[in-house]
Amino acid sequence: MKNDNEKAEILIESLEYIKNFHNKVVVIKYGGHAMISPEIREQVISDIVWLKYVGMKPVIVHGGGPEINQLLKVKGIETRFIDGLRVTTPEIMQNIEMVLTGSVSPSLTTLFNANGIPTVSVSGKDNKILEAELKSDELGLVGEITKVNTSYLNHVIEGGFLPVISPIAYGPDGLSLNINSDEAASQIAKALEAEKLILLTDVAGVYRDFNDPSTLISRLDIQGMRSAIEEGIISGGMIPKLECCLVALEGGVQRCHIINGTIKHSLILELFTKQGIGTMITH
Repeated sequence: MKNDNEKAEILIESLEYIKNFHNKVVVIKYGGHAMISPEIREQVISDIVWLKYVGMKPVIVHGGGPEINQLLKVKGIETRFIDGLRVTTPEIMQNIEMVLTGSVSPSLTTLFNANGIPTVSVSGKDNKILEAELKSDELGLVGEITKVNTSYLNHVIEGGFLPVISPIAYGPDGLSLNINSDEAASQIAKALEAEKLILLTDVAGVYRDFNDPSTLISRLDIQGMRSAIEEGIISGGMIPKLECCLVALEGGVQRCHIINGTIKHSLILELFTKQGIGTMITH
């Protein structure tokens, strides 16, 4: 009986959040190990399905770095990175598009459909959802987003469908451009005026000391985030993620969350409990 009462209390606690988030757009960047492991993938999918059934409007932007690396390795194609971005030749771009739009996106769509959620798999290049220019000559076919066309996405969302978006953009003369998935999710959240941007990563959030789990920062505001970066508390690969959060917040998104997607039901724990599980960034 005690266990049943605890379950009831959890459901009552979540009601406040369900009411607040009902009918709101939530953009989720999904990638990393949470997408590779079949077991974890099923858990993440079930969480997103739950969000949809309680009345939220999830939009998924997925990555696919490990899958791309594997294909390039099999083909014997060398790849290198500059500041975390893959140098993208025309040959590599062809393989990226093959993996993201031909494999990853359809497989995720199938899982959602199997759970009763009508889902549409699209490339950011479709209908020019994402338009971009070349970021630099050195990076090759890597794009920087200049425009997000929301008319098609809004049509899909209001039709009751869940969009699953590959981070590929329409570039000059119709070139396919490789977009960092965090950046794509941030810009899409901003353009859709989403309630939340959620970045699923392989770490629990932002730490004051990455080697000490007890130093997890559960909540940051924009000024605190900037101060932590300036003071060197936050460094490395977390900085680009926080910069994406800053773009989203300054563009009108209400909350950003950085959470570990490999933890069981991390999405539910972060969004529907008072203590959360990751780092929430607010205005």
